Amino acid sequence: MLNSHETTTVLLCGVGGQGTILAADLLARAAMASGVQVKVSEIHGMSQRGGAVTTVVRFGKDVKSMVADKGCCDCVVSFEKMEALRNLPFLKKGGFLLVNDEVIKPQSVATGKAAMPPRMNQDLEAEGAVLIPAAPLAAEAGTAKAANVVLLGALSASLDFTEETWVECIKQRVPEKFVDANLKAFAAGRAFAQR
Repeated sequence: MLNSHETTTVLLCGVGGQGTILAADLLARAAMASGVQVKVSEIHGMSQRGGAVTTVVRFGKDVKSMVADKGCCDCVVSFEKMEALRNLPFLKKGGFLLVNDEVIKPQSVATGKAAMPPRMNQDLEAEGAVLIPAAPLAAEAGTAKAANVVLLGALSASLDFTEETWVECIKQRVPEKFVDANLKAFAAGRAFAQR
C-alpha cells in the first residue's frame, strides 16, 4: 500500500481515446479530496490520431514538482501493452505495473512498416506486470468505454484513499447518465486487484 503522505508518482499512459486524461483527473481529485498536494503533467502528442498520451500525477504532503524522470515512478498504469513497454524505463525499482490486457497496433505496424515486439507478454511478466482484462470487466459493468475506470479501480487497491472518496469523485466528474456503469467498472477493477 502506497502512503499518500509520502510523495507518490503515478504515470498513466495509453493512446488517444482510451480515457487516460479522465483517469488522471479522477486520481488527482481523489488525492486532493484526501487532503494531499497534487501536481499533474500531461503530454498529448498526436492523441487525436491514436498517438501516445502520457499523464503524470504526483501527490503527497509536500510535492515539489510534477516532473517524473526515468526510474522514479511508483506505479505505471498502462492502458495498452505497447505503451507499457515504452514507459517501462520510468518505473522505479520496487514499483508496480498495471497493464490493460489489450494491444492497439500503432500506425507503423498497421501499414507494415514495423512489427510488434515478439515477446510482449513475456517481457511484461518479467517486469512483474499485472495484466488486467479491463475491457471485458468494463463491458460487464455496462460499457466497454469504462476500461479506464477499471484500471483506476485496480490502482485504488494500492492507495490509501478511501473507497468513499473515489466514489464521490466519480459521481462529481462523470456525466450523470454514465455514473452507474463507471462505479461498477471501478468496483470491478478494485475487486480484480484485491484477488
